[in-house]
Amino acid sequence: MTSSDADDDISGAAALFRSLGDPSRLAILHHLRLGEHRVVELTEHLGLAQSTVSTHLASLRSQGLVTSRAEGRASLFSLARTEALADLLAAAEHLRQG
Repeated sequence: MTSSDADDDISGAAALFRSLGDPSRLAILHHLRLGEHRVVELTEHLGLAQSTVSTHLASLRSQGLVTSRAEGRASLFSLARTEALADLLAAAEHLRQG
């Protein structure tokens, strides 16, 4: 592995952790663990504006954490890499508890 490859890996990990560092994004991920949701459903559950939820979903999608599929005029969002993400969130909770 070259120094450039290591720098790319570190930058990618930093971007992932920035995405996970927002409480609203974590709340979205927790809701998506229950199954697919539309933006309107997430706004109702979380009490956030539609534009805020959409922005967070775009960030999570850019990191490969969520996927979407069209259903009529709406999009349904779900977790990508469900097991790996569940393991990561569980590890974070374990570390937080010390």
